[in-house]
Amino acid sequence: MEDIREIYGVRTSYKHEGEGKPMILLHGWGQNKEMMDAVFEHFKDRFHVYSLDFPGFGKSDNPPEAWGVPEYMYFLEAFINMFDIQNPILIGHSFGCRVAIRYAATHDVRKMCLTGAAGIRPKRGLDYHIRTKTYKAGKWLLKVTGQKEKLEELQKNSGSEDYRNAQGIMKPTFVKVVNDDVSDILKDVKCSVLLVWGEYDTAAPLWMGQMMEKEMPDAGLAIFEGDDHWAYWHQADRFNRVLDIFLKEDAA
Repeated sequence: MEDIREIYGVRTSYKHEGEGKPMILLHGWGQNKEMMDAVFEHFKDRFHVYSLDFPGFGKSDNPPEAWGVPEYMYFLEAFINMFDIQNPILIGHSFGCRVAIRYAATHDVRKMCLTGAAGIRPKRGLDYHIRTKTYKAGKWLLKVTGQKEKLEELQKNSGSEDYRNAQGIMKPTFVKVVNDDVSDILKDVKCSVLLVWGEYDTAAPLWMGQMMEKEMPDAGLAIFEGDDHWAYWHQADRFNRVLDIFLKEDAA
């Protein structure tokens, strides 16, 4: 059943179906709940599966102001409380994993699967810092000299593809989100965690998954050889089979 409700002050699109232990699907940045449909359809006969559009994505409204990962975590908390969900199973991709990790570090979670998980800030080399300082200097110069069109062109062509595609309040939201680092709270995630990673993931490189496996008390890493950040989607059947094993004891 698909519906829209106000959750944490935002009109939110979501759907849920099935019976059994609760499972919540959390999509990645720039995506929507439909990207998790293969998981939804596979598990709805054995679990009560919830899938939602995060604020700013899909059919949900934008957040009222620039949110960081903590605000998205509070939003998830409000969603869970609204439906009186107890000890959910969280399945997240990329950005959704940031939110899931922050929630699981401070709440009871039955199990969690993170695929292509974002959340660890990479160490930046000298080239990155030079590019950043050059961009900031150029931006300042164009502002003080009143070159509005060139300034807009510079901003339009700078940053990652996700940043360039973000509109309105989602631009500063993106900046807050990508600067959030969950490294210090990985040790606080006490539930069993399955990490699924594409071998050649460039958005969240494999070393991040290896670090999460090392820092989380009860985590295991499955590597999809030859695949990338979208391994869970490219190999949906394989991903679901791996989840079947991980969740065998929890299925209705």
